[in-house]
Amino acid sequence: MKQVYIALSVDIITPGHLNIIKVARELGEVTVGLLTDEAITSYKEMPLLTYEHRKELVENLKGIKKVIPQETLNYVDNLKRLQPDYVVHRDEWKTHAQREARRGIIETLNEWGGKLVEPEYIESLTSEQLRESLREVSPQNRLGCLRRLIKSKPIVRILEAHNGLTALIAETTRVNLNDGIVKEFDGMWISSLTDSAAKGKPDIGIVDLTSRLGTIDQVSEVSKKPIILDGDDGGPSEHFVFTVRKLEQLGVSAVIIEDKKGLKKNSLFGTEVEQKQESAENFSYKIAQGKKAQQSKDFMIVARVESLILKAGMEDALKRAKSYIEAGAD
Repeated sequence: MKQVYIALSVDIITPGHLNIIKVARELGEVTVGLLTDEAITSYKEMPLLTYEHRKELVENLKGIKKVIPQETLNYVDNLKRLQPDYVVHRDEWKTHAQREARRGIIETLNEWGGKLVEPEYIESLTSEQLRESLREVSPQNRLGCLRRLIKSKPIVRILEAHNGLTALIAETTRVNLNDGIVKEFDGMWISSLTDSAAKGKPDIGIVDLTSRLGTIDQVSEVSKKPIILDGDDGGPSEHFVFTVRKLEQLGVSAVIIEDKKGLKKNSLFGTEVEQKQESAENFSYKIAQGKKAQQSKDFMIVARVESLILKAGMEDALKRAKSYIEAGAD
């Protein structure tokens, strides 16, 4: 049989996907190059489903012989390995982000007489529109998204949010570059400073966890993107374990805690105000207790070393960092 190659991301199956597969199936035996998370996030947002889940979905579609990973937008490596008779792709990509990939495909296929087949793009409902209608995400899906982003993208863009309105700004802001690639923010950072300021309070830890959970709830209602919480010093170790469990339940991806103690003073003050650093031993113990308390492998505890801000020196900072890593800091 003739060999046919199609590349798909397939986060959500649409009639357009089924039409492409139908055309490919009529030409011969179909191999799908399934774009990895890394390939997809190079030009648009992270897919809702993991690569493994998307692969299982495609493998069970009628007419698919084989599914292999395609690790970049560039088809060339897979094409040279498979040397298919046909590549099938809907025709709208002539003006989109993948137009350079299209040119490379044509040049590569010419090496062995292969042909590019481009069915007319007739889809009325796009996967992007479907994704928008499925804005609601479960806490579990949101929780694991940050790790996937860090693994898949060279730079993860996070924007501060302190209420529903600012979260909507972070959620919907997009820049369409000339080559069709879309840049946007990947997640939200809920800072202690802005959360306090928005409530008319000084940044001294006076806004308690219960109030901050309300901010998380506001952000979660309007955004599907991962959330990182500024946890100040995390509080006493005995309290921190409950904080970790609660944040996991809400779908927060990570909490960042700093190795200071006493009345909270913003780090931007540096040594202008008196600030005390917790001992490495006590802070390491807090991290270890937090890691023991978490229920999933996806939640992250990030340790923030204040040695340089407090003029304790690089040697102290590195010694502490090693201790915090050994305690389990992500």
